[in-house]
Amino acid sequence: MLKRAVWQGLVAGLAGTVVMTAAEKLEQRVTGRPDSYVPARVLARLTGLPEPPGRQPRWQNLTMHYGQGVLVGVLRSVMAQAGLRGVWASTMFTALRLSSDQILENATGVGAPPLTWPRPELVIDIVHKSVYAFATGVVADALAARDGAGPGQRHAALRAGRQADVGPLDRVAARRA
Repeated sequence: MLKRAVWQGLVAGLAGTVVMTAAEKLEQRVTGRPDSYVPARVLARLTGLPEPPGRQPRWQNLTMHYGQGVLVGVLRSVMAQAGLRGVWASTMFTALRLSSDQILENATGVGAPPLTWPRPELVIDIVHKSVYAFATGVVADALAARDGAGPGQRHAALRAGRQADVGPLDRVAARRA
């Protein structure tokens, strides 16, 4: 399962990043918001690369932007392989995507906690990360569905409806995929 989750997650994360980037560019045309160089600054601080004042190198921005999106996609694929699929799973994943950004930005001193941001910036960031999470989820779920139900889905199928008294799958059934 893990091997499949890695390659499927890389594909899903790339697709989600492409969709998010397109949405960001569309939003920037409408709002006039300039490009953010936060990804490039985070990469520079993580790797020890020079960090010139003002505009950062485009390659650094794209490397961090796409690299992080592709890698975080693996988490969504693991969710899908486990049987966490659909809107609920993508909603949960939105929080993971926002958290991965904030951990890196705050740990490097490039960013500040989101609750300190101007509200319009916070809303824009949440919308873009939601677009990423749901686009990544659509691809991860479709790829995982080709492998059949995940352990969580097989467990849920033991008894229809919400049941409190359904025990776990046995080990063999949980590994079957």
